[in-house]
Amino acid sequence: MRHFLPNGQQLVIRQPGIADAAGCLACFQQFTKETDFLLFTHEEAMKLDLAQEEAFIRSYLEHPENLLLVADVEGEIAGIFSLNRSRFKKQHHMALMGLAVLHKYWNMGVGRRMLTAGIRWAEQHPQLTTIHFEVLATNERAIQLYRNFNFTEHGRIPKGVRQPNGEWVDLVVMSKILKPV
Repeated sequence: MRHFLPNGQQLVIRQPGIADAAGCLACFQQFTKETDFLLFTHEEAMKLDLAQEEAFIRSYLEHPENLLLVADVEGEIAGIFSLNRSRFKKQHHMALMGLAVLHKYWNMGVGRRMLTAGIRWAEQHPQLTTIHFEVLATNERAIQLYRNFNFTEHGRIPKGVRQPNGEWVDLVVMSKILKPV
């Protein structure tokens, strides 16, 4: 899917290939440097190497019941979106979502476009009925984005995350029903 950002740059939402591993790894490591909204710390992300990232991408290519998308802004990986179907048979109808966008692309519609593409894919998946995830309660922009897409808050996990500075943050549990069950 091709889009144009407010700054005029072209955005393509697509599935990555093995050749994208270096760009995906650099993007992920930059995410963890820019924000504490992810579970990985920057130190943990910096321990990842190219072979691990290639294996990560390959795992999606070999398992089409899961989805990995990148936001490609004129050759730069600017965001990553994932949907992982539960490995438990009793929860095969559910997929765990992840979404992150580089700070310099915030407020440009990148996250919204990735979320739209992911939801459309999930709606076409024959078994998926529900997308779910947890988001840090302090990530107000993300929570508003998810609400705009009719995700519902179901509760909170008090002190679900302990930030590197020692601060405790609640996790907000959210989901979206895609199809009637």
